[in-house]
Amino acid sequence: MRLPNAGGRTWLKVLGAVVGLVLSVLLLSTAFFKWNLHGAGDLLIPRFPLRKFLQDLPGHLVWLVPFLLLQASLVPLRAVQWQATLRKPIPFRDRYHLVGIGVFVHNALPGKLGEVTRAFLLSRTQNVPFVRGLGSVGVCKLMEFACLMLLVALSFLGPFGTTMAHFRGEMKVAVSLCIGLVALVVLLAHWAAPLGRWLHKRHSLPRVESFLSHVGEGLGTARSFKGMAKVFFFSIFPVSASALAYGLALHGIGIPGGLFAGAVVLGAISLGQALPGVPAGMGIYYFVTSWAARSLGASAEDAAAFATLTHLGTVLSQVSVGALSVHHSKLRIRDLRKGGRLAADAAHHVAHEAVEPAPP
Repeated sequence: MRLPNAGGRTWLKVLGAVVGLVLSVLLLSTAFFKWNLHGAGDLLIPRFPLRKFLQDLPGHLVWLVPFLLLQASLVPLRAVQWQATLRKPIPFRDRYHLVGIGVFVHNALPGKLGEVTRAFLLSRTQNVPFVRGLGSVGVCKLMEFACLMLLVALSFLGPFGTTMAHFRGEMKVAVSLCIGLVALVVLLAHWAAPLGRWLHKRHSLPRVESFLSHVGEGLGTARSFKGMAKVFFFSIFPVSASALAYGLALHGIGIPGGLFAGAVVLGAISLGQALPGVPAGMGIYYFVTSWAARSLGASAEDAAAFATLTHLGTVLSQVSVGALSVHHSKLRIRDLRKGGRLAADAAHHVAHEAVEPAPP
């Protein structure tokens, strides 16, 4: 039986996909063209000869190979980091494959829902409530963000101190956002479970009660300074590896001292793609990376090469590593997509978990 508003939802999805595709193409084009909106002359003005750009791309392989290796190393490094937020010991091999499947979903499938998939598969295979697993992943991502902000701040002391002054306003916004998120997580870690127990005693709002209880458990690491410091320590390694990868790429396109600026580009990417489900993610990536490279002194052609090859390198390395984990887990791609079997199971699992009584 077809629901009355099913057709309307379908059209909204199609419209959202079309708008996202158009926006992504517009943003992506800024790496290669200037938009002339003044009405005189061509609408699109090439920033450089495209034929020469394609001919020069193979010359960047010298930095692309270490970039690929460093990006691939994020999967085992995040698998190590994840245990610091999990109360239940999970074998490294299982954590590795869950992280690998997550990065595969994030990079190969639309929606950027890799972290949600990681948390759901944890609940399915390790008997950890979904919201708790998602909370543990959230603490990992938050500590990575805090570590990244520290690296960006240290970048102001490097050879790009004068150039970095242009990013001072954005840096203040990012740091304020980071502090606010940390404060919110700490508050939830301390008060979510007590509030859930209070609701349990009043026999009211059982779904909210259960949700708060699981959130409190998932964010349990954030209840103590020692726990947060431990996660922060293990977050240094994946953040440093990724920042070094982008730093090597900046150095490879001829920016002196570019190793110090990798964290800045990584921070811009993280802020630009912070929201899951945004349909213009690839366009945002090209816009942010090419703009950042030009701001740091790269030519338009080198900035476009930087954006193109770092994007392809990230996708290729993480999809390859993640595909091995997907194959090892005997999962099918269609089950991982939105609307697939696992996605449907996740929706049912979360709905069922939400009505379970909270622990006393």
